[in-house]
Amino acid sequence: MAEIEDSIRTNAEGPAKASGDAGSVEQHKLTDQIEADRYLASKQAAKSKRRGLVFNKIVPPGAE
Repeated sequence: MAEIEDSIRTNAEGPAKASGDAGSVEQHKLTDQIEADRYLASKQAAKSKRRGLVFNKIVPPGAE
């Protein structure tokens, strides 16, 4: 995941378009990169064995 964060940071610091004698380069939009990062993070979270929300039933002593 750190690779994607570094890539987004590097792309945000650089120019959106660059052209020269060899041709031109255009990067993906920052919003698309952020959306891809969110998607990959949600896939990673779904693979996790731990759940984000756990319900427990609390029974006071003598209630049974």
